[in-house]
Amino acid sequence: MNQFRISARALTAAVMMTITASLASAQHAPLQDKPFAEHKIVLQLSDNDPKKEALVISVAYNLLKAYDPDTVAIEAVAFGPGIDLLRPGNPNRKLVESLVAQGVRFDICLNTVDTIERETGKRPAFIAAATPVQVGVAQILFLTENGYTLVRP
Repeated sequence: MNQFRISARALTAAVMMTITASLASAQHAPLQDKPFAEHKIVLQLSDNDPKKEALVISVAYNLLKAYDPDTVAIEAVAFGPGIDLLRPGNPNRKLVESLVAQGVRFDICLNTVDTIERETGKRPAFIAAATPVQVGVAQILFLTENGYTLVRP
């Protein structure tokens, strides 16, 4: 009986490690394809505040003006209430889509989307220009560990 408990625990631990490894590898969007980027910036948006949304957009535009777009990688990560920037009805939608067309990436946290769906019974829509990531904060950590500088406007 004791041997069975040890085997069951070992099996459970092995399964959990496999699941954790699978989730860890699936939760990050790959780094942007800008091999000559000298400057890498990740912008955090975790507030549903029109002023902060405008500031994230402004910072991204200013960075594109200050540097050659091929030498700067910009990624905005929205999680929690910050995902409202990436909803279809947001008044800044056209600006976000314009930035995406210029190479800026806007990530949306699927954990937040899933939480809203659980709480409301309805999955919130988000714009096609948004890049889904499983965990927004983990994406920020991943980017900072890979040379990005975190800016929280």
